[in-house]
Amino acid sequence: MKSSILFSIKFIIGLSLLFAMFIVAMVFGAAETSIQDVWNALFSNLKSDQINLLREIRFPREVGAIVVGAALAVSGAIMQGITRNPLADPGLLGLTSGANAALAITLALLPTTNYLGITIACFIGAAVGAIMVFSIGAIKKGGFSPLRIVLAGAAVSAFLYAVADGVGIYFKVSKDISMWTAGGLIGTNWSQLNIIIPFISIGILISLLLSRQLTILSLNEEVAVGLGQKTVQIKLILFFVVILLAGASVALVGNMAFVGLMVPHIVRAIVGTDYRFIIPMSVIVGAILMLVADTLGRTINIPYETPVAAIIAIMGLPFFLLIVRKGGGAFQ
Repeated sequence: MKSSILFSIKFIIGLSLLFAMFIVAMVFGAAETSIQDVWNALFSNLKSDQINLLREIRFPREVGAIVVGAALAVSGAIMQGITRNPLADPGLLGLTSGANAALAITLALLPTTNYLGITIACFIGAAVGAIMVFSIGAIKKGGFSPLRIVLAGAAVSAFLYAVADGVGIYFKVSKDISMWTAGGLIGTNWSQLNIIIPFISIGILISLLLSRQLTILSLNEEVAVGLGQKTVQIKLILFFVVILLAGASVALVGNMAFVGLMVPHIVRAIVGTDYRFIIPMSVIVGAILMLVADTLGRTINIPYETPVAAIIAIMGLPFFLLIVRKGGGAFQ
């Protein structure tokens, strides 16, 4: 009871910070706007250049940042829980590179495919990338190890990026592919969000429903079996959820590593190791992280934009090195 009350307090504080960061992200950018403009854009029918900019460009962009940040953070948390690997991340273990390769092949061979088709192709690519990484990681007797999985992820990611580049050059669609691979929220619109948000919402909902089973799996698989848990089925469902979340994220913003790595470690430092608390808090912290990165990308070099993937990478690399040095307990 006491832990639930403490979590509720922390969750409300997180929601408040997310709301505050959303307002900051809406106000700051290349074009000058005010909090009053944001209020009018969201809650009135008034029209002006600033209000139209906020309503048509900045509002869908920040909503996109929130859903992608939440999706990548939850997918990273699930992967770390299933594999008990502190370095697990969709961007480091082949999922985003697989989705990226599938996207390139789709644009080259089926150029008239609509956005829903591209999204489904990203799901398939993410699944292929993950299967390749875990298959290579399982070749050696002794099972998975964090180092072996990360090395397999690096090798498979390099291969799949090469496939995407080769397809782009051969079919002369490199420019189209770069719209996604740059890893940005530029041009995010409501039509894209209407397709992406239901997939991400379903994925997060399933992960919340299975959070208790994920907690047991993350501690000890033998205990989970002893408690009557159908570990294979639960792992397959959670694996499907990770593909859903990572594939949808790539379809919207392209390659984005380190969000799924960083956020679960930060969240465990805040709420502990129970995934009933980690999953919902990862939604909040992932969304805040993406809003911060996107706002920095739009403001540190006005009027030019710094790719949000570069901002995340600058944040994530020291984090990655610290976890490698100290292991999974670095932020617990």
